[in-house]
Amino acid sequence: MSLRVGVVGVGYLGKHHARILADLPGAELVAIVDTNRSRADEIAKAHGTRALYEARELLGQVDAVTVAVPTEAHADVALPFLDAGIPVLVEKPLARSLAEADAMIAASAKAGTLLAVGHTERFNPAVAAARPLLTDPRFIEVHRLGTFPERSLDIDVVFDLMIHDLDVVLSLVKSEVEAIEAVGVPVLTPRVDIANARLRFANGCIANVTASRISRDRTRKIRFFQPAAYLSIDYAAQKIEMWRLTKGAGPMPSIQGGDVPVENQEPLRLELADFVEAATTRRAPGVPGEEGRRALALAQAITDKMTTT
Repeated sequence: MSLRVGVVGVGYLGKHHARILADLPGAELVAIVDTNRSRADEIAKAHGTRALYEARELLGQVDAVTVAVPTEAHADVALPFLDAGIPVLVEKPLARSLAEADAMIAASAKAGTLLAVGHTERFNPAVAAARPLLTDPRFIEVHRLGTFPERSLDIDVVFDLMIHDLDVVLSLVKSEVEAIEAVGVPVLTPRVDIANARLRFANGCIANVTASRISRDRTRKIRFFQPAAYLSIDYAAQKIEMWRLTKGAGPMPSIQGGDVPVENQEPLRLELADFVEAATTRRAPGVPGEEGRRALALAQAITDKMTTT
């Protein structure tokens, strides 16, 4: 029996939720919701499902929902479903504040239902393939640069773009952040449009993370340096390069490596498939609410640092 799923918010990202869930094995897209009625009608017609205009209309009709509305509405939309024991996937960032994130996590725990967070890069096949190769990262360099989006302008670039990489780094470095240096500049909007953060972890690892939504070219790369090895991930191309220092028979070591095989797949499809399976089997999702909160807390600490330095 398929999991009855609804999608709340079918804007830039939510329309892809609807597209994927409409033909995802194990899922039945029973309805989509958007307050923009013409948009709701258009997306519903495209995927052979019903259009609704108020999220609460889904209650009693779905086994799970995905939420892709603006960040400021995440908690208001998600809480009634969590209170009703309905599994929810909320796009990143989890909420606009830690208090709202805590309320969502508490509601999930009280109802015994799952709360997943849409940190899509966790499901990027290149990240998954690199994970077992990253044994002891000591320095991490991240560049996520994009052109002006004319969307997600209700949040600054740290919560819009950088948070992707903060979540990935936190999942790979098994240590707590000990110190933060950060700078951010509002350029085209009243909010920070380009930001850099330098994170020092308790185990000595340093991560230098840059995010921009005002660049001419698009770049989404993360590089890891660890003892005797270097690994580079191109998120967009889903490519990995790995180079190692290898001791041979002679006195001098050699550098060996090259491309690491990656089976390219759409990360959002993998994320939604994980959510559907988790909601169906009642196992933990790939990125549970607590991990979404951790990324949110670090993003908040970075923005707080910008205002005090």
